[in-house]
Amino acid sequence: MEIQALKQILQENGIVGAGGAGFPTYAKLDERAEIILMNCAECEPLLKLHRQLLEQHCEEILKTFDGIARTVGAKEAVIGIKREYKAAVKAIDRYIDAYPNMRIQLLDSAYPMGDEVVLIYEATGRVIRPGGLPIEEGVAVFNVETLYNAFRALEQQTPVMDKLVTVVGEVEHPLTVRVPIGAFIGDVVAYAGGIRVKNPAYLVGGPMMGNLAEESDVVTKTTNAIIVLDRTHVLIQRKNRNAAIDLNRAAASCCQCETCTSLCPRHMLGHPIEPHKFMRSAANKDFQDTNVFLNTLFCSSCGLCENFSCPQGLSPRSLIADYKLGLRKAGVKPPAVASAPVSKAREYRKAPEERLEARLGLSKYDVDAPLQPDGYWKGERQIHKVKIPLSQHIGAPAVPVVEKGAEVSCGQCIAKPAEGLSVAIHSSVDGKVREVTDKYIVIVCN
Repeated sequence: MEIQALKQILQENGIVGAGGAGFPTYAKLDERAEIILMNCAECEPLLKLHRQLLEQHCEEILKTFDGIARTVGAKEAVIGIKREYKAAVKAIDRYIDAYPNMRIQLLDSAYPMGDEVVLIYEATGRVIRPGGLPIEEGVAVFNVETLYNAFRALEQQTPVMDKLVTVVGEVEHPLTVRVPIGAFIGDVVAYAGGIRVKNPAYLVGGPMMGNLAEESDVVTKTTNAIIVLDRTHVLIQRKNRNAAIDLNRAAASCCQCETCTSLCPRHMLGHPIEPHKFMRSAANKDFQDTNVFLNTLFCSSCGLCENFSCPQGLSPRSLIADYKLGLRKAGVKPPAVASAPVSKAREYRKAPEERLEARLGLSKYDVDAPLQPDGYWKGERQIHKVKIPLSQHIGAPAVPVVEKGAEVSCGQCIAKPAEGLSVAIHSSVDGKVREVTDKYIVIVCN
């Protein structure tokens, strides 16, 4: 298939990165890609869906992965997967011999192995410059569910209208379930049975980089997990932070041990992000060295510094995020800098995921969350209404093409791509359009 034809199919079917920021997949197709990389590292603890999906649909995913490699003219297709995912690795071994230019790269169970920059180095040895894009080094990365969505679009003419979500934590029956885009968080959690705590909080996306959500928030194309925890849990307390208090605590307690910097995954790869220097300057309002603040733009916000590294329990990641947001709002862009050499100590400074889970008080939640069959959501606890955001991806929001009162069917395009970087949005249910705004479309199921 020609690259432009493939791009059009992916854009029209609404395919974006099924996790992270949701970068439109069509925009990643580039003839400069010498290597394409499949991400099956499940960056966040407790997530299950990528390994489960690869285990059950390996043949379809590998076929699509190879097709994309041939379309862009890549010399090699690499599957980055943690060696502990034995069932998924076994599934790959069954089919990979059919693809001579494809290989497996087994990965350590360390966090954040699924971070794009870290994964590229582990799987290819190539270093992405600070603030750079993978394609500059001839690499394009796709996660497992994104590739499966591409398969569905190419082979089944099915757009992205649903999402696999792992539901774990304080629930009776942890599971992974495919639900309609726009389903409410409360409705999705109900599929996991009763909640075991009186005052639950919902962490959406993962324990490290996820955000707090309410029952009335909705599933999007990038929602990978919903973690139900008691509101007193340390992770929930940290998410309900106060920036002023964080700064005061840094001023009072930061001993400049440099552990946050020594264990920073991006710093170990030569990026000029040094959280300990930032903490010192921010806490003391010392703005003499502006590079300390400008270099926060290279932080990946993985959260390792504040959830694992800091012996004082301080919040460098959160404070850095505040400063990054302020810089971006002011129109400040990352400075052009080169990478330093990869640290020789890097191999000895990886954060074991098992130890991270224990530190966060999550070990007891690392249990099986079986992948349910498609259509499971149509059982006893049917979803009766969806609220579909028009911006579920990096780039411009999609433009509605339906009006209030219209009858729509599952898979029908309800918003077309906007000018520039954008993808289409599709109805996830059969029903009637109740509300159309410039931000979302509400549909009541038939």
